[in-house]
Amino acid sequence: MKKEIINVTPPQVTRIIKIATCTTCSGKATLTYHFGCNEDKQVYIRIVANSGGGFFSDEWIKLADIQVALDSAPFPVTSFPLIKLFIGKSVNTPGFLLAVLKHEGLVKLLEGKIRGYEKLDPATFMLELDKLVSSDVNLKAESVPVIKKISPTLPPKKSKLA
Repeated sequence: MKKEIINVTPPQVTRIIKIATCTTCSGKATLTYHFGCNEDKQVYIRIVANSGGGFFSDEWIKLADIQVALDSAPFPVTSFPLIKLFIGKSVNTPGFLLAVLKHEGLVKLLEGKIRGYEKLDPATFMLELDKLVSSDVNLKAESVPVIKKISPTLPPKKSKLA
């Protein structure tokens, strides 16, 4: 199956309208994410930090493209339909985006499932977002330190000649 890429050129996000945090779907780490908009009032989302140290893409993804992916996703919703939205190489990012969507009330975990979600009505969320887009909110992206997983230093190997 050929991967369809929706977001081919980087968007020109002019304002960050919301900065928030949530836990990953596993609950083992905390994500920081931004909502931004451009002059045409199109809304974008990006992941900017992960306390768990896993790799992710910080690409801006258009909210309208996310909604199309969710609308066409089979039930139950998983992160799989979100993969096509990213140009970056990290397989973690679609799952992280799903955690953001859960936190924002756009999907909810199905009872008795660990990876199956149900799409929710976005009306309340969109009203709140429209207020931010229409306002003068222009948040500054915080400088997030890069978190790297570091391997412990191993003792030097003993020479086989000794």
